[in-house]
Amino acid sequence: MKTKNLFPTIFPLLNLCIFLILSSPLPRKPQGVVDPYFQVCSAEPENCGDGQPIKYPFHIRSKQNRSCGYPGFELSCNNNGQPKINIQSDDYIIHNISYETEILRVSNSYFWNSTTGACIPLTQNISLPGAPFELAPFQTHVNLLYGCNTSTLESTLRFSAYPGCDHGENKNSSVLVLPKNDPKLRNVSKACTTRVVAPVEPYERENRDGIERALRNGFLVKWKASECSICQESGGLCGFNYSEWHFKCLCPDRPHAWHCISGENKQKWVIPLVVLSIGIGAVIVVIIIYCLRRKFPYLWKKESVSHQNIEEFLRRVGPLVIRRYIYSDIKKMTNLFKEKLGQGGYGSVYKGKLLDGCLVAVKVLKESRENGEEFINEVASISRTSHVNIVTLMGFCFEGSKRALVYEFMPNGSLEKFIYKKYPSKADHQLEWKTLYKISVGIARGLEYLHKGCNARILHFDIKPHNILLDKNYHPKISDFGLAKICSRDESIISMLGTRGTVGYIAPEVFSRNFGGISHKSDVYSYGMMVLEIVGGRKNIDIEGDRTSETYFPHWIYKRLELDEELSLQSLVMNEEDRESAKKMLIVGLWCIQIDPSNRPTMGGVVDMLEGSSEYLEIPPKPFLSFPSRSS
Repeated sequence: MKTKNLFPTIFPLLNLCIFLILSSPLPRKPQGVVDPYFQVCSAEPENCGDGQPIKYPFHIRSKQNRSCGYPGFELSCNNNGQPKINIQSDDYIIHNISYETEILRVSNSYFWNSTTGACIPLTQNISLPGAPFELAPFQTHVNLLYGCNTSTLESTLRFSAYPGCDHGENKNSSVLVLPKNDPKLRNVSKACTTRVVAPVEPYERENRDGIERALRNGFLVKWKASECSICQESGGLCGFNYSEWHFKCLCPDRPHAWHCISGENKQKWVIPLVVLSIGIGAVIVVIIIYCLRRKFPYLWKKESVSHQNIEEFLRRVGPLVIRRYIYSDIKKMTNLFKEKLGQGGYGSVYKGKLLDGCLVAVKVLKESRENGEEFINEVASISRTSHVNIVTLMGFCFEGSKRALVYEFMPNGSLEKFIYKKYPSKADHQLEWKTLYKISVGIARGLEYLHKGCNARILHFDIKPHNILLDKNYHPKISDFGLAKICSRDESIISMLGTRGTVGYIAPEVFSRNFGGISHKSDVYSYGMMVLEIVGGRKNIDIEGDRTSETYFPHWIYKRLELDEELSLQSLVMNEEDRESAKKMLIVGLWCIQIDPSNRPTMGGVVDMLEGSSEYLEIPPKPFLSFPSRSS
């Protein structure tokens, strides 16, 4: 063949390349010259006033070179000599920085600058973006209700209100403080004009000065930035290259990717060998690419498009707080894919362990000629999130056709095995009604966060029991964002080609636009179908059973609720509280699967209905869609 004639001409060229490489003088840096970035960043750390020294990943604007810090960690000094940071367009006073635990203590500038103990100032909702800053563990939230009618509150609910600062029109109004999820919140908010949610550390509610002190003292924030220990152990300083938009280890000779290279004698031999290897390797790679492009032109083009799409996405989003692994890391952490946790159309999931001993679940995607949309969706969606009911993405691998996602490990697996009767009725597959109810509320909170708690709205499009994972305490976490779609928060209706989701959970408007536009209400429909399955312990459409099981489950439930008959679900013993929870879940589920998307509640409304009383819930109209019986 023609390729055989290529090698006799290549080898003389190869020998020439090697000769030129070996004979070329290697560039050397003059003795005693120190890299300017290393010199600047190794100077004595700056501070604000007499406060704590500021070092990587933070840097003070106009005092320190930004290359000595990390994007998003720029500080400034206020008039009182305190460092402050801007997060989500709000200024926060920094009281302490723990570089060991990567935790800040901050307080909102409105609360800190107010007159001590005199009043509670008006501010806006205090929220964190999730990346690179998120609320540290063991923090809580309080509801601040402004413009409250004190006389109404004292006469009806016997509350003691706090004085409010000068709020303009609400100058003489009071401020009421209620803990997170207080059952009285719904009624109290009617007597107030504004509600603000603020994070705080746990405080003494009985002490009247406790909340004012807690607001001024602030709360703890966890930060995420590129790992710095490897660079520091090699004698370097951590920094950032803004032209390449990537972490750099600043070393005396020059910046390196992750760590400094030591040993002058070793370097004399390493550099020529590396250059020689690169030269030989480059020639071999050119030959292989040439042959592959000649023999498989269609395969080359497809893979090239996929590679360009994913690399373009990674470049566009900038530095990710999650780690990018190479494929050999994936094989090492899974012990060569020894323990498989599950398998699906996307690929397989394996149990793994990181170097620090942390257990992970590694999702290895099948090799595909597609343009990598599912991989991009999952990385783009979940890297924007930080919520207790959303599974945490700890890293990813993209190396040629090898793609993998590294998640936190969920020891109890998916919700699916705990609710369907096809699984053995062992003790470990039976959950109490109280637990099932908390799982339903947790999933609703996670979806509410995806729809309105992020900078962009994230639509999941595949909510089902299989994609709900449970941690060791049976707290639910939404996973599998392969079909997700990201849109702006003010975009109510989105355009989408084709159908996404799993049969039995797909909203009618996703199948046919005659039912309405596709929006976040499509996730509400999937959630409603799943909640009915949680309560019923069976598929809404059981096509594997006999003819009696083909009854469309939502219609069966609707009839029982109409006639006020005993539900007898899940074969579990139910007390009065359990019946109340099950009834709320069923009514909420029926509201969520309304055919007209405008009749479905938002996920925020779902949380309110689940946490309220069932006596105020109206039974919704009967859904008219049903599953057709099989012909005999």
